[in-house]
Amino acid sequence: MHVFAFDIETIPDVELGRRIYDLHDLTDKQVGYIMQTKRREETGSEFLSLEQQRVVAISVALRSRESFKVWSLGEPDAPEAELIQRFFDGIEKYTPDLVSWNGSGFDLPVLHYRALRHGIAAPRYWEMGDEDQSFRWNNYLNRFHWRHIDVMDVLSGYQGRGRASLQNAAMLLNLPGKLGMNGDKVWDCWLEGDIEDIRNYCETDVLNTFLVYLRFELVRGRLSREEFMAENQRVREHLQSQDKSHFKEFLTAWPEVVI
Repeated sequence: MHVFAFDIETIPDVELGRRIYDLHDLTDKQVGYIMQTKRREETGSEFLSLEQQRVVAISVALRSRESFKVWSLGEPDAPEAELIQRFFDGIEKYTPDLVSWNGSGFDLPVLHYRALRHGIAAPRYWEMGDEDQSFRWNNYLNRFHWRHIDVMDVLSGYQGRGRASLQNAAMLLNLPGKLGMNGDKVWDCWLEGDIEDIRNYCETDVLNTFLVYLRFELVRGRLSREEFMAENQRVREHLQSQDKSHFKEFLTAWPEVVI
């Protein structure tokens, strides 16, 4: 079994913004802020609609056989189409169980629109049972199936009023959480050329997501306490083996697990 926890980071799709609002003579920064202002006028929030989001980072935590690793797809300067192609290629190769926090409400719909934008084929992901009968009863797209586990959605009982942020869920479980960065800062980081900071932030988010998922697997009886502790230790050992400052910071903020 392969488990594929993932998270994405996005910025305004300024190319689309130029076409929507006829802003062809303005800089990316100006277009992005106008898009956010327009959205605030329409909804009271600067959070752009999903088709206006451009993916700049996809991070993955892969649990496969006896291994675990965390990384960001592609090189820092890879085009968006390559990042999205790599994500769906991983699904084609492994047919993993996808794990996310709010992936049903944000990450996957954004990836749908961006795959549509770039013409990226992903037949395994979109399989509904026509070619593989097992997908009729368990596929990535049905909210109540288990090939994609949106942990936030499941824990909330599929009700909006029951939802919690990943940050609060991490704090509940004594996990490191955001470590000084959050999604609101991604656009400014991008404008300053700090793609590595964005990728590092995305990787720590996916670590938090995977560790919350492990606790969920414990409480639903898919892991024994001994297996749960061993899985946490596997994550810890992988981070210790990587000479990366954001992993070291994560470890420092992550106390020994006590159940």
